[in-house]
Amino acid sequence: MSDKQLASAGLNDRICFNYTDFLAASCKKRWSFVDAIYGVMPIFGMVTRNPADSQRPPSERLKELALQIISTQVSDEINIARLITLAEQQHIAQFDILLPYPLSSEQLDAIHHEYRKPLSLSQQEERLTIQFPAAPH
Repeated sequence: MSDKQLASAGLNDRICFNYTDFLAASCKKRWSFVDAIYGVMPIFGMVTRNPADSQRPPSERLKELALQIISTQVSDEINIARLITLAEQQHIAQFDILLPYPLSSEQLDAIHHEYRKPLSLSQQEERLTIQFPAAPH
């Protein structure tokens, strides 16, 4: 599986994150003790394991960080809320997540509850679009 399949930016630089491919990559990953801790308590990874190379495109940084925190041990809603937090930290204003199935309204509510900040979630079939509110100037 190529890195382009995991997270890609199209011609309009809109990031599309392939959630299913990330779950598969997470299953194949060889976990160290530290990786396991970050998988259970990802906030430490989000704070301390940001890649040093900030010159890379946001989609690449998001992909690298997501591999550290996506876990098959937690619900899809929690994983998606973690991805949203990562995207916010990388200053990504809008991105898509390609899911294996459309989310129910209860799952969308759970994502809003888990993330706890204002954001827009819209869904067209298996594509979930996340958009952060514009920052006041």
